[in-house]
Amino acid sequence: MPKKVAELSAKEVRDLKYSGRGLNITYSVGGVAGLLVQITSTGARSWVLRTMIGSKRREIGLGGFPDVSLSQARERAREAKEAIRQGIDPIEQRRAARAALKAEQARGLTFAKAMEAYLEIKLTEFGNSRHRKQWRASLDAYAVPTLGPMLVSEISVHEIARALEPIWTTKTETASRLRGRIESVMAWATVQGHREGDNPARWRGNLDAILPKPSKVAKVTHHPALALADISSWFADLRKRDGMATQALEFLTMTAARSGEVRGATWAEIDIKAALWTIPADRMKASKEHRVPLTADAVELLKALPRMTGSEFVFPAARGGQLSDMSLSACMNRIHKAKPDRYLDSRSGRPAVPHGIRSAFRDWASEHTDYPREMAEISLAHTVGSEVERAYRRGDQMEKRRAMMADWGKFLNNGIEGHKS
Repeated sequence: MPKKVAELSAKEVRDLKYSGRGLNITYSVGGVAGLLVQITSTGARSWVLRTMIGSKRREIGLGGFPDVSLSQARERAREAKEAIRQGIDPIEQRRAARAALKAEQARGLTFAKAMEAYLEIKLTEFGNSRHRKQWRASLDAYAVPTLGPMLVSEISVHEIARALEPIWTTKTETASRLRGRIESVMAWATVQGHREGDNPARWRGNLDAILPKPSKVAKVTHHPALALADISSWFADLRKRDGMATQALEFLTMTAARSGEVRGATWAEIDIKAALWTIPADRMKASKEHRVPLTADAVELLKALPRMTGSEFVFPAARGGQLSDMSLSACMNRIHKAKPDRYLDSRSGRPAVPHGIRSAFRDWASEHTDYPREMAEISLAHTVGSEVERAYRRGDQMEKRRAMMADWGKFLNNGIEGHKS
């Protein structure tokens, strides 16, 4: 018969010394065959039951000492051996219990918490801070009030529709983007094991059965633009006015740039000698660097600008920060109020706005010049052609665009009658 191990006391277990060389060592403590105390090189102690499960020798952890006392360890060892005699594998049983607990905790994840976890990963993909803000703002404003407190495992297509319906016909583009963002959050929750089944925010074969197509309800709204016949007169009126916003609007007109691009322009982006303005990718809508050729008039405007100490902006606000979007709009409004019957959009009859100047530039390029459509689109920093076409088109037609912008400058000064394409 195997020699019976003497039963150690709790004090004797505590007094055991580590005598290994970097490896854990074990001592039999008696009371239950195979019950050992394991000691690490740091002196930490834990209980291990070494026994046979089927045809395999296994070691079952029973807890640490002194949190689990010697008597408790012996009791746990007896229970494990009894379970094995009944055909139960204590190790697999423990794994199953942990998996069940994890699944139960997963079922308790709310949409708001899932959204935060997903955004922590997703938002790092965006180099443009404006895109990061848009993602979070749309979810916070329209998804969280309805879906936030709900468990992701219990959200159905009907709850998704309930979150989207209030803005589906009034803010269709926003709603469509919101749907895609909700779908991404729910997809993350599924992959992470927090829910099962089809994605309730999927459009095709799902939401398209209960919501009208975005293209059928979206109302295309054009920014009120200057009529080409009025642009020379308007530009002359603009140049008669003073103020930083006025000069920013003049620069915007000569470059056909977006308001945010002009208001955020810094002196570091401007190369006066090369007559070039290079806008970094993180300030562009398409997240791609954009080069703008500057006309002689644009360069003269920049040279005449005062530089504010402590401000990096080309067109700073009074306190050195960035001009507000409203400042340029207010400038246009003042010009319109001086001549209420002039400078109206030909289609809507509304007063022209800064962004509408880009539309006027596009109309001029297509109606009064022979410049290729692609060149005008590149000047407006629009994405042109397929992904493959863009990969092969390395250049941005800078010198050709420089000639086009010079002609645009002549048109601003002379109007239709004095312009020669």
